[in-house]
Amino acid sequence: MSENAVPESWEAGDGSAESKLSIHLRNLALNAEAPVFIPGAFRPAAQSPPKPTPTANDSATSPTKKEEMPTTAEKASHSVGEAEPLPAKAEVSVADASEPAQDEWTEEDVVEDDEGFEGGEVVGEESTAQKAPKSDAPKKKHVNIVFCGHVDAGKSTIGGHIMYLTGMVDKRTLEKYEREAKEKNRESWYLSWTLDTNIEEREKGKTVEVGRGYFETETKHFTILDAPGHKCFVPNMIGGASQADIAVLVISARKGEFETGFEKGGQTREHAMLVKTAGVKHLVVLVNKMDDPTVNWDEGRWNEIKEKLTPYLKKVGFTAGKDIFYIPCSGLHGHFLKDPPTENICPWYSGPCLIPYLDDLPSLFRNSEGPVRLSIVDRYKDMGTVVLGKLESGTVTQGMRLTMMPNKVTVEVLQLWSDEEEVMQAVSGESLKLKLKNVEEEDISPGFVLCDPNDLCHVGKVFDAQVVIVEHKSIICPGYTAVMHIQTCAEEVTLRAIICLLDKKTGDKTQQRPRFIKQDQAAIVRFEIMGGVICLEPFKVFPAMGRFTLRDEGKTIAIGKVLKVMDVDKGEQAAQH
Repeated sequence: MSENAVPESWEAGDGSAESKLSIHLRNLALNAEAPVFIPGAFRPAAQSPPKPTPTANDSATSPTKKEEMPTTAEKASHSVGEAEPLPAKAEVSVADASEPAQDEWTEEDVVEDDEGFEGGEVVGEESTAQKAPKSDAPKKKHVNIVFCGHVDAGKSTIGGHIMYLTGMVDKRTLEKYEREAKEKNRESWYLSWTLDTNIEEREKGKTVEVGRGYFETETKHFTILDAPGHKCFVPNMIGGASQADIAVLVISARKGEFETGFEKGGQTREHAMLVKTAGVKHLVVLVNKMDDPTVNWDEGRWNEIKEKLTPYLKKVGFTAGKDIFYIPCSGLHGHFLKDPPTENICPWYSGPCLIPYLDDLPSLFRNSEGPVRLSIVDRYKDMGTVVLGKLESGTVTQGMRLTMMPNKVTVEVLQLWSDEEEVMQAVSGESLKLKLKNVEEEDISPGFVLCDPNDLCHVGKVFDAQVVIVEHKSIICPGYTAVMHIQTCAEEVTLRAIICLLDKKTGDKTQQRPRFIKQDQAAIVRFEIMGGVICLEPFKVFPAMGRFTLRDEGKTIAIGKVLKVMDVDKGEQAAQH
């Protein structure tokens, strides 16, 4: 007996019950005019037992047949034959159990034509059938944006307000957050709660993990990465920056707050350097809190911030006028996020607002035809093993078999989500969530990479790299250890050898086998990873997996790029010569 066959104890009636009751029929519809089923124990005492099954002629001529209880087979026959519209839901209260709830249906509750059906399967609340994307709707281009900056600059508030202005968060939800924030005497924090979702973040007002959200324009789909601003959570911020295409550096214009973030040791400086190291080419400087009483949209304060910040951003590697763009704003009131305020508030700025500016940026290059490379950011269990990450290269589809490196486990993609929307296919540049088969959550660590089985990424323990020491008090000699952040991986490394020093301007070799390196020097060195092998690529081959940052004692001490990956044995032999 097939799965859809009727058990022998059911009344099958005439014909094939399986063909009448199959949920795979495209014209299957519920009979909204059928009387409500009432169990025998609750029927009135005077109710007569069910009458014999009427013939087609009787049902056409007798006006009293509608009040009789039809059999299961008759219901199926009636539903398939007449193909009535399928209601989206039917709720009948106990008080109305004696009458059909026909008057409660509206046109919005009815699925017209073939909507809700794909591939002959019913798509509803209880169905897992995948709805195929419409061919006439072009897929929007994906852009990943990281909001970074000093703590309390207003990053989460701006991200939450953008989601509200673009319709990703409804007004009712924000009103709920506002009531809850007032109860805790945190009235101005309610917008940030859209991205700060856990209790600790909401009570302390500090982002800990990288918050995720998204919004859309007519042509693009933007994924928001809300990076933490506190110096204790810089490793989390690096993980968010490694997934970004564009960075929004949020600056607080309030008196004293900009100075605190920009002075030595402030996160404004460090975050700007880290996003550049992560490969971000375009930086939007969002000068927030311009409506603060200490500023009051003062053009002098605006110019002061630009004059102090621009030289440092140029030193980091951004090009003024090309890679940097300044926008004043008020994250709390939404000024210059989507629409400009009235002219009397800020008459001296006539440039674009943030969302239109991001939407008009030129498209980014995506290597959708290359080998699959997806760096795993996080993983968890949810009816299976689920991983999160950004697809750096290639195309992933449901049912595809991939190899997880460095442990070389073959996995199968069971389900695929792009920003909480289930899809059949995803291309390079999208932030994805994948449900995998043949691997357990305990066997996965952040930094693992999903690869094309026919084109695996490099895995190594010893590698040569070019580094620049940006901040370190003393000299650095072979044997020095630090924590290396590369793509989404963080591992402790040891400096095995200093091969040569480089001229920072020309890149020429200046000294072979120096005994040490110090701040502001560039060198080619050899590192050994202490925790085993990791996934990495030479910078020239795959830049996203070839950039890294070195941190020690809570500070970023060096940035670099991988030049060559070698086997462990070869590395040990080379270090001895």
